[in-house]
Amino acid sequence: MRLARRASRKNHGRNAISSRVKIIGAGLAGSEAAWQCARRGVATELWEMRPVRSTPAHQTADFAELVCSNSLKSDSENTAPWLLKEEMRRAGSRLLEIARESAVPAGHALAVDRSKFAMKVTEAISREPLITIRREEVTQIDEDQITIIATGPLTADALSQEIARLSGASHLFFYDSISPIIESESIDMAKVYLAARYDKGSADYINCPMTKEEYDCFYDALLAAQSVEEHEWEKLNYFESCLPIEEIARRGRDTLRFGPMKPVGLKDPRTGKMPYAVVQLRQENLRADSYNLVGFQNHLKFGEQARVLRLIPGLENGRFLRYGQIHRNTYINSPMLLSETLQMKEHPRVMFAGQICGVEGYVESIATGLMAGVHAAALASNAEAVPPPRASAFGSLTHYITHAEPKKFQPANITFDLLPPLDLKIRDRQERHRKQCERALHEFEPWLERTAAVPATL
Repeated sequence: MRLARRASRKNHGRNAISSRVKIIGAGLAGSEAAWQCARRGVATELWEMRPVRSTPAHQTADFAELVCSNSLKSDSENTAPWLLKEEMRRAGSRLLEIARESAVPAGHALAVDRSKFAMKVTEAISREPLITIRREEVTQIDEDQITIIATGPLTADALSQEIARLSGASHLFFYDSISPIIESESIDMAKVYLAARYDKGSADYINCPMTKEEYDCFYDALLAAQSVEEHEWEKLNYFESCLPIEEIARRGRDTLRFGPMKPVGLKDPRTGKMPYAVVQLRQENLRADSYNLVGFQNHLKFGEQARVLRLIPGLENGRFLRYGQIHRNTYINSPMLLSETLQMKEHPRVMFAGQICGVEGYVESIATGLMAGVHAAALASNAEAVPPPRASAFGSLTHYITHAEPKKFQPANITFDLLPPLDLKIRDRQERHRKQCERALHEFEPWLERTAAVPATL
């Protein structure tokens, strides 16, 4: 962070480097990439098609609008999400700073007020003199211009075809889901309780406990509920960690109790016992007037959702501000197309960042945007783009998306499985993870020193 800020102060008064970077998409990755370029004295054009043209999932024209959830994952020290965010913090991630400023209570996780977060990102990016905003749809890519494609999971058809032209191969699709949001005043607080799992962090989650009889009733109703028209979803290819609840339920009667309705670590303080099943609600904004049904993404018809979800104790009179939905998620086959600096192998002045490059999750999207911005700034100043060290979370994430088996490639979140194992075997998992984080941050520092250096003006 200190290095990034020093670079910012030294660069801010300089004229921009002559090579202008084009960034397509002002989502999480694109906004962060533009910021990182500007911090290094590189002028950018940030292209965003909204509001000229919207998507099935977005509701505003703000940058970095979060559409599926408001959680940026665990803040517990020495977890994989914590490690990734710690590297981002040290690298001067502006969006992570704004997330902290927009945080809402969420136990040991970082969750944000989505509206406040998007508005603050839009304001910060729009104020930066080295970033020029273009509210237009991009349909063509000039492979000779330094370009970052960060159009996310809902890339428009015309640009998708252009990406297919550049890649020389068909890119991939899968379908992603959005969880419902309920108005807080419609929750019967007499039937629920506040708690965090295993009492980690503050008790910020509303928990709706179920008896076996209530769970069985809910489960049967869920399986019987009507989905959207079947012919629209005949070839679904879901991301495994984001399955709709009805898809999880079809795998067995107890699958929900071992998944999004897991009661473990959520003892009811009124009874001193663990419920048979639990539905957790997470605060959506600072006003605490709306809550997200955690893990309840689905593609049921809206009327069916209302009927089934009102079987959950405490939600009998629930007023839903948003129902669960399903939308297309587009990503490229990165192991075939990208190098570890997120550059196309065949067109090295074109980069990809965010979910379209094969990462899953908000934090991961911001992180790849940060890296793409750093690499683009290096190219713009005629310097070498240097990949982050393999042992770091940055390096492990990019190593996965560029070295995975192409035929089996699926988007990934940051996990310890992506990090290289330690030389010494440590049986205690917590100690092993602590050592992996320690090694990652140690090896991350030289890369940070190198990439935070102030470039010379051409």
